[in-house]
Amino acid sequence: MDSRAAVATAEALSVSFAELAAVLRGGPEAAGFGDADPLRRVADAFLDGLAEISRLDAKSAALKVWLAAGYSAAAEALAGPSASPQDHTGQEMAVVAEVACVLTVSERAASALLAEAHQLTTALPLTLSALQAGTISWQHARIMVDETVNLDPAGAQALEAHFLDPDVANPARGFAGELIPGRFRHKARTWRERHHPVSIEKRHTKSAADRRLEYAPDRDGMAWLSTYLPADQAAGIWDRTTTAARALQGPHEGRTLSQLRADTTAAWLLGGTGDQAGIDGGSVAAGVPSPRAQVLVTVPLLSLLGVTDEPAMLDGYGPIPPSMARQLIAVGAESFHRVLIDPRDGAPLEIGRTSYRLTKAQRQWLRLRDGKCPFPGCSNHSLDNEADHLLAWAYGGSTGISNLGQPCHKHHRLRHTTAWTPTTASKNEPPGWISPSGRHYTSEHPDWEPPHWPANIPMAGTGTSTSPGSFLDVHPELDLDLDLDLDLDLDLDLDKSMPPPES
Repeated sequence: MDSRAAVATAEALSVSFAELAAVLRGGPEAAGFGDADPLRRVADAFLDGLAEISRLDAKSAALKVWLAAGYSAAAEALAGPSASPQDHTGQEMAVVAEVACVLTVSERAASALLAEAHQLTTALPLTLSALQAGTISWQHARIMVDETVNLDPAGAQALEAHFLDPDVANPARGFAGELIPGRFRHKARTWRERHHPVSIEKRHTKSAADRRLEYAPDRDGMAWLSTYLPADQAAGIWDRTTTAARALQGPHEGRTLSQLRADTTAAWLLGGTGDQAGIDGGSVAAGVPSPRAQVLVTVPLLSLLGVTDEPAMLDGYGPIPPSMARQLIAVGAESFHRVLIDPRDGAPLEIGRTSYRLTKAQRQWLRLRDGKCPFPGCSNHSLDNEADHLLAWAYGGSTGISNLGQPCHKHHRLRHTTAWTPTTASKNEPPGWISPSGRHYTSEHPDWEPPHWPANIPMAGTGTSTSPGSFLDVHPELDLDLDLDLDLDLDLDLDKSMPPPES
């Protein structure tokens, strides 16, 4: 983009904003609508306007990136070569200060913008192009920059191609711009962890040395207490606290779930019996139960055997070192349910037998299929997500996986009290949604991918079979008596005579 193109882009943005505002002010006639259902058309015009504003915001951000990178390069050329490291640092500080003043932002924000602009214009061409086209937001672009930090050029290009190039091998199931930024960060970070050139074991060992507890005073007599912990410990603490808090809810309990979590945690950490006063004058009941968490750990079979270093997946968190998953399984941690995945395609293979009751297995299969509440943008991984018939039981709907969703309480209520409607699902595909305005929104799909098959591991038989059974034939010393049933029927469609889950 040269200076003339930048000026033209800025002028086009101004015209677009002006035209959009005129259409919205003029109502349905200005938008070229007929007289059929004018109120609906007015509402649609505002929704279309919001979508267009989002695209214009992205294009404006792309222009800001180009201008910031251009100014930085021009200022460096004007200053000439630095005589010393101190001079170089001084020149960088001067550029940051200038950008901060012209944008009326802090120097920290200006420094971040310049760093992001440099990364986007030099190392992430697909991301910058998508931002210029308005198909991703500025938040998405910043996440891409953040998740490619410390990756080599090939790794950075592979990450952005996975989410932005539909022609790449094994592209992401869903364009980056279709995900809210928080969910995109989760998926980008998961992919980065899986494909990072340094094994997750080495990175985890280094990061675990930085574990710590932090305390930060806040306003109104409050403070923040946060802990940087290994993921399995943090996930277990969160789920255990949530379970205990939910057990305390009832018709005579006035505290919210968040307040109950905080009060329960404080009672446990302070070594009390659970009767400390709550925020609103209530109290945690004496003898607060200490329930176990219920966390799924999805482990590649060869990783569980110690043959590869592929990360396992901790439900509600993301990739964890395989040693952590093996430890959870080896010690028989009852709170963590093992799920093996097929070395051939990455699909779930079986759910740990220690908790294999049909109704519980079905609920866990829904968690595996959807990963979270299937409503677009929702990140609720709670065990309290509610099984819901897509086609109502009263109208002949089955209680099979393909006719079930597992929305959180909020979006379950939205489905039954408004015109929001879930679309069909399958054993491997969560339901999408249709809004009251008739717009279709796809649900986020978990990205399964085939585990890595080591090149030095021979396979029994002919062809390209990569079955665990063949592998153990060649390596019987690694047969850990995993009680595998590779022919397990995972359809899990229940007979209609079974009691249906809540709807």
